[in-house]
Amino acid sequence: MTENLKRFLLLLIILLAGFLRFYNISNIPPSLNWDEAALGYNAYTLGLDGKDEFGKFLPVQYLESFGDFKPVLYSYLAAVPVKIFGLGEFGVRFPSALLGTLTVFLTYFLVKEIFPKKDKKNDYIALLSAFILAISPWHIMLSRGAYEANVSTFFIVLGVISFLKAINKNSWYLLPSAASFALTFYTFNTARVFVPLFVIALTIVFRTKLIKNWKQTVIAGVLGLFLLLPLIPFLLSPQAKLRFNEVNIFSDISIIERSNQYIANDGGAFWPRLIHNRRVLYSIEFAKHYLDNFNPKFLFITGDGNPRFSTQDVGQLYIISLPFLITGTFILIRRKEGHFWILAVWLLLGIIPAATARETPHALRIETVIPTLQIITAYGFVLLVMVIRNKNIQKLTAGLAVLIYLFSLFYFFHGLMYHFPREYSSEWQYPYVEAVKFVEESKNNFEKVVFTKNLGRPYIYFLVYGNHDPKRLRQGAKIEREAYGFVHVNSLGNISFMDNISDQKIAGNYLYVDTPKEMPKNTKKIKTFYYLDGKEALIAYEKK
Repeated sequence: MTENLKRFLLLLIILLAGFLRFYNISNIPPSLNWDEAALGYNAYTLGLDGKDEFGKFLPVQYLESFGDFKPVLYSYLAAVPVKIFGLGEFGVRFPSALLGTLTVFLTYFLVKEIFPKKDKKNDYIALLSAFILAISPWHIMLSRGAYEANVSTFFIVLGVISFLKAINKNSWYLLPSAASFALTFYTFNTARVFVPLFVIALTIVFRTKLIKNWKQTVIAGVLGLFLLLPLIPFLLSPQAKLRFNEVNIFSDISIIERSNQYIANDGGAFWPRLIHNRRVLYSIEFAKHYLDNFNPKFLFITGDGNPRFSTQDVGQLYIISLPFLITGTFILIRRKEGHFWILAVWLLLGIIPAATARETPHALRIETVIPTLQIITAYGFVLLVMVIRNKNIQKLTAGLAVLIYLFSLFYFFHGLMYHFPREYSSEWQYPYVEAVKFVEESKNNFEKVVFTKNLGRPYIYFLVYGNHDPKRLRQGAKIEREAYGFVHVNSLGNISFMDNISDQKIAGNYLYVDTPKEMPKNTKKIKTFYYLDGKEALIAYEKK
């Protein structure tokens, strides 16, 4: 394969990747979910006056947001696109789609560094890895939403490429590697667990090379530490533990209760205290959650149960990948080519953060491992085809497999474009878009607007789709901060946000917006807002 042909094929793959991630991104997914909206509005305010939504100037440690203390980098990356394209779906999702496309591009070079031997086989593996990632339903879904995990994956891939370039070629590449790994701490919480473990593994294996080039190693270490210094106080604070304590299995008190019950059932003897020790039960629970992420149904049949991460009828990987993934795994272990072990360590460590969570499998929390699965699949594909001696049959087999991949892509993308938004618009708080616009147009005709919280966090949609000046939030909003850190905005101007509106004793010239089942009798319906499947979602009404 000539260099010009490789470049041409890589260009086609990148163009395909960009199309699949950017095409109609403003409408599919059908609207911003509340986390996307929060990241977008903070990008807007940072671009406006350098402050987050609540007025903190140039935040580095976190965005307070809903009290979940989001990492800051995504909103900074989105500040320019939001400034250029406006505060809407396209501008907010632009960084994820762009870096998702660039991750496909980088994957080609990642393979070149993992398998540095120059031969035709490795060229095919590199191109095929990029192609499979470009059409991956998993990566496409997460690139089309404003997901911090997608940005994290980009910097992890860039960090690994730079590290291997430092090992294979020029040790000064350790500097961009250290910077890339450090930046992941500002992108997504799982990276704060995975990256230190992964860097430790890389350091141990390549310690001789790193010691030999001690000057570059020390400078890179200092650079990484310097970039992390602003974040360290927050990582050690109680706030940093809030989200982890909320979702991790180790705060599940039912496991301790089960341990105590088992010990009591055995009469409290010494040996049951060893067998049914809570630490043993937590270890078993961790193992179960870890292995959940390798569930074939999750990987190859239906995907993640959360429609934000899957169309629900295609796995996180195409089923055609299964034989190639299995073959690639066994052949890599047997042949031990290049730095093959990096893929294994990357994959096994990348599952750890998700395994500590109660909700598994979880496509977003293990997005880190996507490149490894695509590379192993491509490796198995190429090696299987190369077993065939007859060149014509070899080409026919490879062409047929690629056609099946393209058909799988067509099936997935058709479902994503035409069925997914209609079936799952509720997962994206779609009715808020029209409801907010209607309220903004009508609010001056009423003394007060009372808006339901039943669909979750409505205030952020008024900020985004109502084009609210951040000063109104910072100066005039009624904001409640719980002891556990959660933040609730209960009013914006004459708009109040409430739970259980029908139970409230409210009188006056008020406009109410609530779900149909909560609408009381003796009311005058003004407007109905629908999900894309035609079901009623919200109703604006007055009390008679």
